[in-house]
Amino acid sequence: MDVLQEWAATRAEELPGVTVDQPFGPEVDVYRVRERMFMALSTTGRTSVTLKAAPEDAEALRETFPAIIPGYHMNKRHWITLRSDGSLEQDLVRELVTEAYRLVVAKLPRAHRPVDPELFGHL
Repeated sequence: MDVLQEWAATRAEELPGVTVDQPFGPEVDVYRVRERMFMALSTTGRTSVTLKAAPEDAEALRETFPAIIPGYHMNKRHWITLRSDGSLEQDLVRELVTEAYRLVVAKLPRAHRPVDPELFGHL
């Protein structure tokens, strides 16, 4: 695991209701909230972090940061992949992980949400 992945994993593990499994094999850690994926860490080939993202945010991020590309093996509109090239700052990575989590929580039935997605991460 490289620094980018450590930052992302540390932030994800701080979030309420998060679980980790490896449904695609030992080389990919999948982070979920209530069984819904919001992040994947891959250690095969290039190490990377793949995150859920709002389509308009994903497009802006890809245009702004060369290390952010369309989601690898995912819906390119709703997912982004962060490449580990040393150009992304820790605060940005933490913010992107939090936003990916919030997007998934917002789609859960209200009774299953571990946090209020409208308030979480904004206080």
